[in-house]
Amino acid sequence: MLAASLVLAGTALAACQRETGPDPLELTGKMFIFNYRLAYATYLITLKKTEPVPEGTVVTAIFENPAGGAPLRLDRKLFAKLDKVVLESPDVTCVKKERPYSVTIDVKGPDGTVLQTLKMTVTSDLDQDVLPAQALVVGPAYDKNPDIFKNGKTPKHFETAKCPF
Repeated sequence: MLAASLVLAGTALAACQRETGPDPLELTGKMFIFNYRLAYATYLITLKKTEPVPEGTVVTAIFENPAGGAPLRLDRKLFAKLDKVVLESPDVTCVKKERPYSVTIDVKGPDGTVLQTLKMTVTSDLDQDVLPAQALVVGPAYDKNPDIFKNGKTPKHFETAKCPF
C-alpha cells in the first residue's frame, strides 16, 4: 500500500512540472559589437531553437540604453525552419567597459502569450571611445569619408567617439 502511494505521489509530482513544456530557445552568445569602419556599436544576442514554436511566434528584446533614457526595443518573427536566432540591437552609444547592461527577451506565441522570458546582462571589455567619432567610410562602395581623409590623406590622429556625460 505504501509503495503504491509513493508511485502515485511520484507520478503526480512529475505531472506538476512546467505545464507549457520546455523552453523553446536557449542562449548561445551575448556581446557588444564595435564596428570601427562605420563608427557604431550594437548588442548582439544569439539563441538556438531547442523546441518547435507555433507559426507566428515573435521574439521581443528590450535592451538597456547605455546612454540613458528609454530602453531600445527589437521585435523579430521566428521562422519554423530556422534553428538559430540572431538579435542585433539598434545602434548604441556610451558603452562603458566592465559595466553590465540588462537585456530581457520575451518569446511570444501568435496570440501574444509569453512562452519564455530570458533575462541577462551583457558586459563589454571595451569603452566606446575606441571608435572613431565619424564613420571612416561612406556609401555602398566603402569610399573613404572625405570629412576625415582630407585630400585623400590619412589624419595623424582620429577623433574618437565621446559620450556626452
